Amino acid sequence: MSKSKVIRIIVGWVSGALFGSGMIISGMVNPDKVIGFLNVTGNWDPSLIFVMGGALAVFAPFYHFIIKKRSHSISGDAFTWTTNTQVDGTLMWGAIIFGVGWGLAGFCPGPAISSVAGGTNIILAFILSMLVGIIHANQYLASRFPLPFVGYRKQCQSTKS
Repeated sequence: MSKSKVIRIIVGWVSGALFGSGMIISGMVNPDKVIGFLNVTGNWDPSLIFVMGGALAVFAPFYHFIIKKRSHSISGDAFTWTTNTQVDGTLMWGAIIFGVGWGLAGFCPGPAISSVAGGTNIILAFILSMLVGIIHANQYLASRFPLPFVGYRKQCQSTKS
């Protein structure tokens, strides 16, 4: 196995372990806590603001003083930015669907994957549903599958002169 591949595996493992541990310790894997945070008109639980603030307090200095200056990641992959910055219907509907799912289930993908080892039926059903959603989203992005309210994805036409 090449040195680059070993570094990628180690960085991925350490990053995943830190992320998963943080999600579990902070309570982000507890759907009742997340729904309490999202319920701003009822019995609101603002404690997750401190989780998000803490994450930003750690990430912001690292980004500005270390990551932003680099052109390549630790594994050697080049950093790339998307060229598509347009806010369109696809982005809006995706955000709405994500938000409704987060509000109904109390899970978003990261914390759900962090808590999959608990093996509860709710988590496993969520992960299965998420995988089905990922497959359908990929089919939609390839213009092979319509989504409700949105229809088929419009292909971007290149303008060659």
